[in-house]
Amino acid sequence: MPEVSPAGWNQFVTRHPSVHLLQTSAWGELKSGFGWQVVRVVRGDCGAQVLVRKLQLGLSMAYIPKGPLGQQSCWGSLFQEVDQVCRRHNSILMIVEPDLWKAGGFAAGDSIPSGFDPGLQNIQPPRTIVVTLAGSETDILARMKQKTRYNIRLAQKHGVKVSQSTDIADFHRLMLETGERNEFGIHSLEYYRRAFALFAPENQCLILTAEYAGEPVATLMVFAFAERAWYFYGASSDLHREHMPTYLLQWEAMRWARQQGCLEYDLWGVPDADEAILESNFMQRSDGLWGVYRFKRGFGGELRRSLGPWQRVYNQPLYLLYRWWVKRRNVDA
Repeated sequence: MPEVSPAGWNQFVTRHPSVHLLQTSAWGELKSGFGWQVVRVVRGDCGAQVLVRKLQLGLSMAYIPKGPLGQQSCWGSLFQEVDQVCRRHNSILMIVEPDLWKAGGFAAGDSIPSGFDPGLQNIQPPRTIVVTLAGSETDILARMKQKTRYNIRLAQKHGVKVSQSTDIADFHRLMLETGERNEFGIHSLEYYRRAFALFAPENQCLILTAEYAGEPVATLMVFAFAERAWYFYGASSDLHREHMPTYLLQWEAMRWARQQGCLEYDLWGVPDADEAILESNFMQRSDGLWGVYRFKRGFGGELRRSLGPWQRVYNQPLYLLYRWWVKRRNVDA
């Protein structure tokens, strides 16, 4: 079985500079502390970091987030090796969310690899907005909506200050406040501490906090790896929102990402609808991710949708039971 150690995986990843953060060894280590077992498989020039989550009765489900790596022509033989991993762990199914966009990747009519079916559930947000960081800061600002540029400058004019932070507890406090206000789940304090500890020493993670009159009013955690950056986690207080701290916060995160050599900034998650629907509804809707879309669209990025998910079922009767179970439990991935 061509399984490799974390060190071996890191060496393999160096041959694939476009790797997504969720396929890095550090991300696997993060997930291993919160209910997942990590298996890293390499076959030739292709590889996948596989997350395995135990279910009841000795069963499991397997998940490949934003992978595999390598040319698609060798994925077939790699999946044969992954199948062995899944069977050894008594996996009911494997879910694959490739790091491919809907407009590219596989040719039309060949978007699902042999042996897979369309997945029934997305684990990561399928649709996002990606901001190019090419050109100068003036160029990036020029690509934004006029109102967003205005709000960035308004925050600066009103004295909002953005600085780096290592205060995970304060970050988590604002996350709790935002989660309660907007009715979405957040990770534990220990999860954010572990993520920061794994990525920050390599300059791949940064917490930025916006303050007004010395009081923290917004925060975010941004990640960078190779040529891409991702805005995964962010929060804001109910106080002083009229000073637009979240706009300045995102702008400073983009500036930091450029300093790390990133060419793209992924705003990570908007409603899963076509652009025409999003544009015709965002002013009227605020449920779910609609308010998020209203905010993120202003930064001048490109709306994209990922391919997948794909799934391979190993035990059909137990898979039907799993489907019933997952409807009643949020599988955190």
